[in-house]
Amino acid sequence: QVQLQESGPGLVKPSQTLSLTCTVSGGSITTNYYFWTWIRQPPGKGLEWIGFIKYEGSTFYSPSLKSRTSISRDTSKNQFTLQLSSVTPEDTAVYYCARRDRQGWDTLVYDYWGQGTQVTVSS
Repeated sequence: QVQLQESGPGLVKPSQTLSLTCTVSGGSITTNYYFWTWIRQPPGKGLEWIGFIKYEGSTFYSPSLKSRTSISRDTSKNQFTLQLSSVTPEDTAVYYCARRDRQGWDTLVYDYWGQGTQVTVSS
């Protein structure tokens, strides 16, 4: 029922800001107690967690990316966004949005994912 869809430019110039939007349907981004998350996968590498925005609006970012990352939301559109500034070719990746939930008492799970969107940083 819950669906997530990433959107935004697929090509970004070095030093510019990468900006992506995740549109959520079938559920509200303000519903307790979900975390709305950005994750990326560089070519040939594993998944890298970027950060999340909580159901109540607070944010938390990967320490390695914190200085360049901003996640925000528009509750009227049921969307949350990623802005990654000062990008370099190393930021080239498939970017995913996902919902984080808790299963049982001891397990975290990303239960819904967008299809991913390729972002290439190149001049």
